[in-house]
Amino acid sequence: MAKTDLLGTSLWDAYSNKVTTLMNNPNHQGEITEAEAASHGNKLIVADFGAESCGDAVRLYWEVDPKTDSIINSKFKSFGCGTAIASSDIMTELCIGKTVQEAVKITNIDVEFALRDSPEIPAVPPQKMHCSVMAYDVIKKAASLYLGVDAESFEEEIIVCECARVSLKTLQEVIRLNDLTTIEQITDYTKAGGFCKSCIRPGGHEQREYYLVDILADTRREMDEEKMKAAADAGDSGNFEAMTLVQKIKAIDAVVDENVRQFLIMDGGNMEVIDVKTSDEYIDVYIRYLGACNGCASSATGTLYAIEATLKEQLSKKIRVLPI
Repeated sequence: MAKTDLLGTSLWDAYSNKVTTLMNNPNHQGEITEAEAASHGNKLIVADFGAESCGDAVRLYWEVDPKTDSIINSKFKSFGCGTAIASSDIMTELCIGKTVQEAVKITNIDVEFALRDSPEIPAVPPQKMHCSVMAYDVIKKAASLYLGVDAESFEEEIIVCECARVSLKTLQEVIRLNDLTTIEQITDYTKAGGFCKSCIRPGGHEQREYYLVDILADTRREMDEEKMKAAADAGDSGNFEAMTLVQKIKAIDAVVDENVRQFLIMDGGNMEVIDVKTSDEYIDVYIRYLGACNGCASSATGTLYAIEATLKEQLSKKIRVLPI
């Protein structure tokens, strides 16, 4: 039966030639026996791992030289789809020749890249990426058996994207350092969310503790709060003047909320910042009075002076407040 009898041609076109070849003709499928490893003076390690998301499972065999910790030979058995077989085969190949300590650094993204025909084109369609992400887990299990440690001891950070092995800390740092604002930018910078996509938002093929949409929102909120607090607490005019328009408005609102707004509300009024325009000499803050403050005579004198004086003190001496 031809492969196009089972799946549409367009879906098969989304797989690399390496994947389709290894699906049917893996190079390292099989097993290593205890007697075989012992005859070479080596130690046999057998590790099993199953992926709950799709029911796939893989058994990894390592023949390790105990004198050097080097993986002399490696084979696998995969109980799953063709993608799982191809990725397990490449994962096994990547292990051979490495020490156990080096092998545990192999990531799922390393496996996927090794399956590509060209660096720019993914080896499998996004919806099948989850079938090729067992590599790190089964390697971690094998390494823990050989070294006699807990498999979780290799996991130093919270992993958000299993496909690309991107940690929570890395995502937060990249968002901050590069001032990222979209999920697409996060994927461009880190590869997180670029494959099975289950880590982007709830509703994917498996439930996760952390999602990119929440990490981005939380980190952006923390960044804004830190900038506003720094501006309000330190009265750093240079910092305020370097802000973007949106950041300036948020900083002004924070100062108004803390020092002015409650008094306006007590009198039945309020205010909102409409715009901020910066010149060499002034930072003009355009505001609109609301409620009882709109049309009140004091709003054009004492209240206006109080708002301007507070913003000058907290943010920048260059501020002028202009009601419209």
